[in-house]
Amino acid sequence: MIVKKLTRQGNSSALVIDRPLMKLMDIDNDTELKITVKGRKMIVEPLTDEERKARFREVLEKTGRKNAELFRRLAK
Repeated sequence: MIVKKLTRQGNSSALVIDRPLMKLMDIDNDTELKITVKGRKMIVEPLTDEERKARFREVLEKTGRKNAELFRRLAK
């Protein structure tokens, strides 16, 4: 078990994940993390490949809808 305290980050609080813990979780600074709260427990885990692909598709579709006219003009 590891005991941590929150640190002040502007108007918020942050939980710092130390390098040894990151190694145990097989994550780095660029890893997208999923945070789930169950009662008073917070579960932090990296996104699965499938979740990352779904998230990418979502962003791609949203960008396509938002910029559809721009993409049409650029294609001409």
